[in-house]
Amino acid sequence: MVSMRFEVWAPRARRVWLWLEGARLPLREDAGGWWRTDAAAGPGSRYGFVLDDPQGPVLPDPRARRLPEGPEGPAAVTDPGAYPWRHPWAGRGLPGAVLYELHIGTFTAEGTFDAAAERLERLAELGITHVQLMPVNPFPGRHGWGYDGVAPWAVHEPYGGPEGLARLVDAAHGAGLGVVLDVVHNHLGPSGNRLPEFGPYFTDRHHTPWGSAVNLDGRGSDEVRAYFAGSALAFLRDFRLDGLRLDAVHELADDRALPFLAELSAAVDALALEVGRPLFLIAESDRNDPRTVAPRERNGLGLHAQWTDDFHHALHVALTGEAQGYYADFARAPMAALAKTLTGGFFHDGGYSAFRGRGHGRALERAATPAYRLVGYAQTHDQIGNRALGDRLTAQAGPARAALGAALVLCGPLTPMLFMGEEWGAGSPWQFFTDHQDPALAEAVRQGRRAEFAAHGWAAGDIPDPQDPATRDRSVLRHPAAEDHRELTRWHRRLIRIRRALLTPGQPLSAVAVRYDEDERWLTVCHGPLVVAVNFSPDRPATVAVPPNLLTLLAATHPVPPTAPEAGLRLPPESAAVLTPADGREVSGPW
Repeated sequence: MVSMRFEVWAPRARRVWLWLEGARLPLREDAGGWWRTDAAAGPGSRYGFVLDDPQGPVLPDPRARRLPEGPEGPAAVTDPGAYPWRHPWAGRGLPGAVLYELHIGTFTAEGTFDAAAERLERLAELGITHVQLMPVNPFPGRHGWGYDGVAPWAVHEPYGGPEGLARLVDAAHGAGLGVVLDVVHNHLGPSGNRLPEFGPYFTDRHHTPWGSAVNLDGRGSDEVRAYFAGSALAFLRDFRLDGLRLDAVHELADDRALPFLAELSAAVDALALEVGRPLFLIAESDRNDPRTVAPRERNGLGLHAQWTDDFHHALHVALTGEAQGYYADFARAPMAALAKTLTGGFFHDGGYSAFRGRGHGRALERAATPAYRLVGYAQTHDQIGNRALGDRLTAQAGPARAALGAALVLCGPLTPMLFMGEEWGAGSPWQFFTDHQDPALAEAVRQGRRAEFAAHGWAAGDIPDPQDPATRDRSVLRHPAAEDHRELTRWHRRLIRIRRALLTPGQPLSAVAVRYDEDERWLTVCHGPLVVAVNFSPDRPATVAVPPNLLTLLAATHPVPPTAPEAGLRLPPESAAVLTPADGREVSGPW
């Protein structure tokens, strides 16, 4: 036992006590709403805080690093710096990255960090550079997506707690993999969120789909910003992460002159200099706002990249023909939509969106925006799990068409990302599942899910019950015993090898050239020394326009001549080819 400092920001409290292993000790009030005391404790000591009434309930520390009994139980003292790291790590930046999104709870049947760590070598062999973990902050129950976490500084105990996360990151580094963590700053809970009892963490001045917004711009917002930024920096520093994916930043209501995201990106850049390794932030944003990835010195937010759903939607329509909901805007001219997202990042760049019933977005400055700042994908947890049955792309379009999508994702100009199991065409669905402990909330989620899809013609009995343990079990990956012998896996591996061997990160979007034929349903994208040609037609061969004197590096589905003739490249139906100039020149300019 040693003397330790315990402190909590509770500006609304009249008095505060520290609950430490059953004892209640008064805290002294300091400036700015902080309460502090020193007490003897050691690793594993349980503690919490009591507000106003000395016999009141014990609340978990908002900055708890470990919550062994769940998000509403007492915290445990832990030393984030005590983990004995085995593998030195100089960091791995975003340029040149190949990301792999995975969910700890369903990546393996065990659903733990340690079980996931045993699978990392295969990802390294595939050519992945970074695993991107879905949220790992504590949430009520055992199984869930993680976006209802309530303790932004802690790690979900059923996954293995903070030591388990450290072991996973250490194992990843040993395999040469970086680690990116998905974090949620736009809401907490709703179940188990005790922050409002401590202070003005939320505000009714703004509202989000989850209720009151996080208070980023009202009274007390300095401390709220410091709370969320501090948790982000702590994960990057203490767990030696390489980056963070920021969930739904468009729901961060913020009217201050200095946006929270710009403040956070500056802090992350400063931490990168301090620790001597590259760090990055990837935003999920529905705004299509160029300021998201523009540098702070140009009045941007300074985030290092963002997901581009527009590319996904255009690619999905081209592969599946689906045209409902937000896909409708892309279905009018799928090849043109795909070409626009490959060369400009955004499809919605100020024009009218029929789905939204208004204009949407603004154009990126193509010459000033490196293509790697946009993350492109054919599948994500959202785009699979928010379907009624959680069906994957291979179930919707078949493995041959999934291979076409992989060619554009992995050898296209954007930073590629795969969703777990995509590389072998996993047959298991990935469905929406929860483990809410509050019966009323569980029923509300269940009925809300049924009502949402009933509006699209689904019968209530067809929608998987999120609370049924079988829904999670169906979503667990069934790793093949010999995936090296699967054709789709070999295709992904070879695409990644070509990308990593030939592409030099940093080219701007303006250096990407695309040609297409809407009626014939083919598209060719050229960037750097790579040409990717795709024939989406299910039944018609196509003569595809490509630059002259190319060598075929890789072809899918059918043989392709090794040299592209001057008249164009002949592609069979549902096929793709990756080519490069025989003389090694770049082909991204006009041709």
